[in-house]
Amino acid sequence: MSGRTIEPIGLSTVLIALVISALWGGNVVSIRVGVDTVPPLWSAFWRMLAGVMFVSVWGWSQGVSIRPVAGETKPLVILGVMFTIQIAMLNSGSALTSPAFAVVLLNGYPIFVNLAAHVAAHYWKGVIHEERITPVRALGLLLAVAGIVWLALGKPDKSLAPQPLLGNCLIVGSSILLGIRQVYTRWLVQTIDPVKSVTWQMLLSVPLFFLIAVVSEPMTLAPLTWQPVFAICYQGFVVAGLCFIVWAKLLRKHSAGTLSMFSFLVPICGIALSTVIFGEALRPTLFAATALVLCGLFVVVRFGQAE
Repeated sequence: MSGRTIEPIGLSTVLIALVISALWGGNVVSIRVGVDTVPPLWSAFWRMLAGVMFVSVWGWSQGVSIRPVAGETKPLVILGVMFTIQIAMLNSGSALTSPAFAVVLLNGYPIFVNLAAHVAAHYWKGVIHEERITPVRALGLLLAVAGIVWLALGKPDKSLAPQPLLGNCLIVGSSILLGIRQVYTRWLVQTIDPVKSVTWQMLLSVPLFFLIAVVSEPMTLAPLTWQPVFAICYQGFVVAGLCFIVWAKLLRKHSAGTLSMFSFLVPICGIALSTVIFGEALRPTLFAATALVLCGLFVVVRFGQAE
C-alpha cells in the first residue's frame, strides 16, 4: 500500500475536526457513567456491538462492501486487535481514576501520533507519508509530555479514583496505542475504504470483548437505569460510529500528526462535563498540567509544521 500526498487543512476540515473533538470530549465521562454500573469489558462489548450496527447501516447506505478482498484481511485483523487492547485499557483505567484526569491523559495521544509518525516516515519512507518532527515541534511535544507525566503521577479526587496510579497508567497506555493506531489507520485507509476499516476494527473487537469479559468479569449488574444505557449508546452510536467514520475519512486526506492536534478541545469539554455530572473537585495541579499539555500541542500545530 502506498500513501497519498498529504492535503493542506482547510476551513471545512477545521470545523469538522472541532465538532468531532467536542463530541469526543464526552467519551471518557460517558465511559465512567457506564462502568459505574456495567463492568468495564462488558461495557466495551455493548458499546462496540452498538457501534458495529451503526457503521454497518452507514456502509450499506453508502454502498460500501465490508467483505475484505485479497491482501486486506491481515492488516484489518491487526487493526482490530490493536483497537481491542486500546479500548480495554481505556475502560479499565476509567473505572480506577477520575474522568477529568482520564480525559486529559487519553487526549495527550497526539504526542504519540507524532512520535509514531516520525518513526514510520523514517523506516517506511515512500510507503508511509507523514510529517517529520521539526525542532519546534519537538519542543511542543516535550512540553506536552511533561504535562502528561505530571498528571499520571498526580492524585485526583479520591471519591472518583479508587486506584489513581494504576488507572492513570492504563489510560497513558491506551493513549500510546491510540497514537500508534491513528498512524496505522491513515496508512490503511489509503487503499481500504474508511467505513470498512472502522467496521472491521469494531466487528473483530465484539467477540474478543465478549470472551475476555466472560472469563474475567462477573455478569451481574448493579440496578440498571437510563444513565448507563444512554452512556453506552453515546459511546457506540456517536463516538464509535459517527466520530470514527468521519475521523477515518479525514485521515485519508491529512497528516495524522497535524490532524490529531485538534484534540486540544477534548480535555476542556471532558473536564467541564466531569465537573457538571460528577461534581468533581478540580485541583490546581489538574489545571496546571492540562495547560502544559495544551500549550505543547498548540506549539506543535501552530509553529511546528514541516517546511
